[in-house]
Amino acid sequence: MIALVAVVVVVPAAPAAASLPAGLKHVGNAQQLIVVTGHGWKSTGATLRAYQRGADGKWKQVFAAMPARTGYGGWAWASRRVQDKGLTPGGTFTITQAFGVRADPGTKLPYRKVDGNDYWVGDRRDPRTYNVFEPSASKNRTWRVSEAERLAAYPTQYAYAAVIDFNRPAGVHWDAKRGEYVTSTPSHVGRGSAVFLHASGKGSTAGCVSVSRSNVAALLRWLNPARHPRIVMAPTAADLTRA
Repeated sequence: MIALVAVVVVVPAAPAAASLPAGLKHVGNAQQLIVVTGHGWKSTGATLRAYQRGADGKWKQVFAAMPARTGYGGWAWASRRVQDKGLTPGGTFTITQAFGVRADPGTKLPYRKVDGNDYWVGDRRDPRTYNVFEPSASKNRTWRVSEAERLAAYPTQYAYAAVIDFNRPAGVHWDAKRGEYVTSTPSHVGRGSAVFLHASGKGSTAGCVSVSRSNVAALLRWLNPARHPRIVMAPTAADLTRA
């Protein structure tokens, strides 16, 4: 799909930047937050801010606000999102891994430098691998290449990317017999796959969030799994405390 963190919003007014970490309900034990606020439900533009919680429990913004691009179809709450509509999912998600066509920029997240045999599957006919990274198009695969993203085909957007854990399955494991990763608890097939924070291309995304390549690299170097990073995403017109 072209295209790894709290907020009090008075509808319809956008919150002041200083108020952004206050009031989010689903950040759990996160000590790093990325907050993406879309300009509107139908917009393709957004602003990304990043925060870290200090020993005193207070949030501090760690980068200047970054201009971002989002899905060509606008936004939808994650529970209502539909595949192939270009919608960016609203909600709060963990960030647990990263990848890129380029070499690891220095992130502490698990990072894979992808090659021409690396895919991200979105095949609705194969729930075992839906929204799962697949390292090769093995002859034993059960998913269709036509329904998967060949990651190296997007060297600009996927120069660097963090995986947003929207609709991600549980219990992912390697099935040696099939030659692919499969899941014990599949994703919601049809809600969408391959939602990333990646480098910007020429325009809007197909549901991902994108910022400049240098900004993605900086965010990846900052993200630390020991700090349980999460990303909160929604339009400013939404009540982000729902996210």
